[in-house]
Amino acid sequence: MLERYTGHDFEDFQEQIILTNFHYYIERFNHLLEDSHYTQGSAFKASSSKKAKVTIIEFGVGAAMAALIGELVAVVQPKAVLFLGMAGAVHPSLKVGDFVLPIASIRAEGVTEHFLPKQVPALPTFKVQKFVSQILVEHGYDYRTGTIHSTDYRFWEFDERFKEKLIEERVIAVEMETAALFVSCFVSKVNIGALLLISDCPMTKDGIKTKKSAKGVFKDYTDRHIELGIEAMADIADRGENVRHYHW
Repeated sequence: MLERYTGHDFEDFQEQIILTNFHYYIERFNHLLEDSHYTQGSAFKASSSKKAKVTIIEFGVGAAMAALIGELVAVVQPKAVLFLGMAGAVHPSLKVGDFVLPIASIRAEGVTEHFLPKQVPALPTFKVQKFVSQILVEHGYDYRTGTIHSTDYRFWEFDERFKEKLIEERVIAVEMETAALFVSCFVSKVNIGALLLISDCPMTKDGIKTKKSAKGVFKDYTDRHIELGIEAMADIADRGENVRHYHW
């Protein structure tokens, strides 16, 4: 099914996989890596570089698609998966262009209840996050860690009660896919991390993303985001270390 959905042959997939919502990230991947092999399947788009030992997959938007790709990539038995997503800032100290390495995500997207009991947290694989944090530090980029909120509520920005709930939860950012990816990959025995880019600050009306501001995010910050992701995954490939230390 992964082959049909991506257009990739099984042997094209590399052991390090980047997941993204945005086609621009694949375009940038293809520009940076001369040996990239790009395909479009029935549901997803994918590109692979054998030289960098990295595959990138554009899987769409929302928790349902995130959970689906989390299950499907398991057939490749990747060494590590990294989600490069965008999030809205909840904590006032965050600004557009900041990086967030989530240590957990609140499961409010509705999909993960089919995978694990509600009391089980949605967590990344620590060592993947560690590799990414090292790359950020080496390049002099600051980042924030904390809990985020994954929701299926697309236009929550105008719901004051929902905003109050986010503050009560003490989350630092909100988005739609991370919890589903963490849980589906955990159940599928796939090592996964996430590096999120703050794309807007929607807790205030002036901070809500617009067509103009979205273009600014892609112009000013996304190249750095994808380049760091590629480097982190290539670094994992070169180190040859075990990423997961236990198996259920």
